[in-house]
Amino acid sequence: MTLPIFKSHFSIGKSILTLNEPKDSSDDSSDSVFDIAQQNNLDKVVLVEDSFMGFLQARKVCSLLSKQLIFGIRLDCCEDIKKLDDKSDSKCNHKIILFPKNSEGCKDLNRIYTLVKTQHNGWLDLNILKNNWNEDNLSLAIPFYDSFLFKNLTSFQSCFVNFSFTNPTFFVEDNSLPFDSMIKDAVIKYCETNDYSMQQTQSIYYKDKKDFPAYLTYKLICGRNSFGGRELSLEKPNFDHLGSDQFCWESYMEKAKI
Repeated sequence: MTLPIFKSHFSIGKSILTLNEPKDSSDDSSDSVFDIAQQNNLDKVVLVEDSFMGFLQARKVCSLLSKQLIFGIRLDCCEDIKKLDDKSDSKCNHKIILFPKNSEGCKDLNRIYTLVKTQHNGWLDLNILKNNWNEDNLSLAIPFYDSFLFKNLTSFQSCFVNFSFTNPTFFVEDNSLPFDSMIKDAVIKYCETNDYSMQQTQSIYYKDKKDFPAYLTYKLICGRNSFGGRELSLEKPNFDHLGSDQFCWESYMEKAKI
């Protein structure tokens, strides 16, 4: 079973979906995660964001609609923050996702997130994670893209993460990108070797494939200060790996039918 993983505009530059309450049919405003959830009778919404900014809004609307909210935070992770400036270790960086299991887990996640943002320049040191880890309160997931396996295979990075403190779940996706099968094979092999679980997922950043140009335009607007003054356009956006229109609800529905 494929699990839909939503992201909203609160993760700046990553999604054009809002967290507004469901709109009526005559409203032509931006699509919301909860438009999709309500129209498709989802009883739970899995939301993975890059910050806590949208958490209260998501919880409020989920409560209003009587839906379960599963909220996760995606963070930049490194082995040791003290070695980040060392060229031999600076390339060992990747993404992980933390999910709270209960109210205490929300407190643990908030504490870790605050520590990362206020004292460690946005980096989650694995030592911090291990020292603040409680298996009863938190769970760890490895995203398909930007994981340490992805970085090892698509760059010159050589990173191996010690998960001795927990048993992570590895997400697997297929969005018709040329390297998807290569990454999937590596994930399967790694999980079989280490006895870790896998979950088929679908990242959702917009509703339909036709919304891809709007999504790309939004990314261009959010990233216009990140390219050293170079001119950006829809014809030449200069985004790495942005070669698929599959990161949407429509694509999820096609795969769910299969």
